[in-house]
Amino acid sequence: MPGARLVRVLTMTTRAPEANLPGAFGDSRSIRPSWLEYEVSVPPGHRPGKIEWPDRNGSSADRNFVMRSRQTLSRDAFAKRLSREGVGLYVHGFNTRFHEALFRTAQLSVDAHIEEKPVLFTWPSAGYPGAYLADRDASDFSRAALADLLRLLTKGRSASDAVPVLAHSMGARLTMETLVQLRLAGRDDVLDRIEVILAAPDIDIDLFRAQMVSLGPMKHPITVLVSSDDLALKLSSQLSARRIRLGLVDVRDPAVQRLAVATGIRIVDITDIPTDDPAHSRYVGLLSGEAGAVVENTLFGEVRLAGAFVFNQVGGVFTGIGDVLAD
Repeated sequence: MPGARLVRVLTMTTRAPEANLPGAFGDSRSIRPSWLEYEVSVPPGHRPGKIEWPDRNGSSADRNFVMRSRQTLSRDAFAKRLSREGVGLYVHGFNTRFHEALFRTAQLSVDAHIEEKPVLFTWPSAGYPGAYLADRDASDFSRAALADLLRLLTKGRSASDAVPVLAHSMGARLTMETLVQLRLAGRDDVLDRIEVILAAPDIDIDLFRAQMVSLGPMKHPITVLVSSDDLALKLSSQLSARRIRLGLVDVRDPAVQRLAVATGIRIVDITDIPTDDPAHSRYVGLLSGEAGAVVENTLFGEVRLAGAFVFNQVGGVFTGIGDVLAD
């Protein structure tokens, strides 16, 4: 289709292939991951931050995101494709089906003007809100596979050429648990070569504190994106005996500011960013279009800071709250 953009997405999944639908993956779990490469077509009239889904008139490359091709790879073939160029990893969250994760990866790659080749890690989320506990188990099930992927992504790269890792919601919990596993296994070489962004992390705040004790300082500081109006995380908190989730913390709370400085992380309140989607997906707006360029050139670029921040939509600037430390 003239004007459509083609995005190749390398994909590793712990979802089991659907028996009656060749090439499809559902919420069944597979102890042996699948390695694939997809080609996704993004329509000419694409609006930044959006995924143009098929409608009642069907799917068309001139109007919708379309999966154009799929190639199944061996682990070795996947690794060879990684070695050719820079890569960036996306780990999706709760209530996400396979095609949703694939299209979101392509959308973020296009709208954030990411130079690295997009890589998707997709775990067996059931894709509906009532499966919260099943999804949490499925994410835990996938920890060893994600650790293996991070080893592949960082192999042969220098510490200055860090691989960006964007993990959303329950995928942030999976990612943190994987980082701890790598630290305990003595794989500092892997940890020194990644830069992690946790978007709306669905992590118990006390669990996160414990994770950071085990993980220790990262060479490239972890960034945490939070929103005070995230209804999905408020529901998660209610399901967890009202224990606060990391993605809901108040950056104006001195205890949160001390946590950020003490652990060398960046906590950024992005509540000010307008969104047509639920607040749980506000990170998409931050990383798309002009806002994405601001993020790239300031907080996640050459300016290396630890502390608590508020992103102000007017002017597109980060304001430090409390103590802020240079890396």
